[in-house]
Amino acid sequence: MSVAEKKNGKRPVTVPFGTLSINGKSRALVNKVLDSNRVSCGKYVREFEKRFAELVGAKEAVALSSGTDADALALAVLYDFGAHRGDEVIVPALSFVATGNAVLQAGFTSVFVDIERNTLNIDPLKIEAAITNKTRALMPVHLIGKPAAMDAINRIAKRHKLIVIEDAAEAHGAEYKGRNAGTLGDMAAFSLYVAHIITSIEGGIVTTNRKDYAEILRSLRSHGRACKCDKCVLNTASAYCAKRFKYGSSNDIRFVFERIGYSSKMNELEAAIGLGNLSDYHSILARRRKNLGYLTDKFKRFAPYLLTIEAGAKEKIGPHAFPVIIQECAPFTREDMTAYLEKNGVETRTLFSSMPTQCPGYKFLGYELGDFPNAEYIGNNGFHIGVHQDLKQRELDYFLKSVADFLSDKIR
Repeated sequence: MSVAEKKNGKRPVTVPFGTLSINGKSRALVNKVLDSNRVSCGKYVREFEKRFAELVGAKEAVALSSGTDADALALAVLYDFGAHRGDEVIVPALSFVATGNAVLQAGFTSVFVDIERNTLNIDPLKIEAAITNKTRALMPVHLIGKPAAMDAINRIAKRHKLIVIEDAAEAHGAEYKGRNAGTLGDMAAFSLYVAHIITSIEGGIVTTNRKDYAEILRSLRSHGRACKCDKCVLNTASAYCAKRFKYGSSNDIRFVFERIGYSSKMNELEAAIGLGNLSDYHSILARRRKNLGYLTDKFKRFAPYLLTIEAGAKEKIGPHAFPVIIQECAPFTREDMTAYLEKNGVETRTLFSSMPTQCPGYKFLGYELGDFPNAEYIGNNGFHIGVHQDLKQRELDYFLKSVADFLSDKIR
């Protein structure tokens, strides 16, 4: 707190990165779930899936335990359609590391492609050079809610007979040419982590328009069981299941395992929080979109030293966060700037890394620094701050003033 603030008794301004949204409806539903003594995946999970699918505009949604599992299980669906372990999935070099981890978790090989600096997303002009006879899928990421170039990506996929899986972890509310993120490929994987617009605290969800994909996903999330109805009467109502012994009296369908699966179910408590969160979705989205728009407009004055991303034609960015990219002409580093902001109450996060060349865990793949120059540049020079619904204009203006003060000291 400054001397002036102490004298005036004012609360110091801080700009926290995230917030937590658990409303009264969520709390009431959590208590209802606890009172029911049924807390594993059941009727509230199914209700959340139905509501989420309707919101996105997809025919199906399958809720899971995390956004990483959403990526991994969407990929694992491919085994039912002829894919083999070790086959390749093309992903952008720049993303939160969960994208690359999920490919490995599903048993595939990540093939990385550099990004465009001005969008932070995979460069569609570089995709086809990475396609081989082992490529099975493209997994574009809508990073920080900015939609990837889906028309070009889908054309490439169609030409090479590939599946497209959107990594929409941060893309709640994103729109591309009149369609929502989550409906732009064959499947889409969302995160429902606490920092995201729609949250179940932990959790993920896959959307698709294909019923067969959804059935496989329901099997995969529960160890590969043959039991994969969209609404399990055993789990939701403890009722009689006519299919239970369809394989014979000694073969309970719940213990017939058709494929290698995972343990990735969402539970009823998470679904209860998610359902409550959905009831506030449009108001949360509007406030976050307003914050993002305000910062994007006011930030233009900091060029050419600092830039951010902007929505393209017929596009809406999902207001997940506000990215900042320090330009080559800036006489300071990211560490200089983020240290200044943090000391002055503005929380920051780095803007991820080039997974194959800046994440030590991926060293075994054999890539070298310089292989993905744009992703590496962002990994060294990008950061982001929050735009969440609890930030008011006072906090946004404080961030902008802090940036201006920092620049005035560095640029003379």
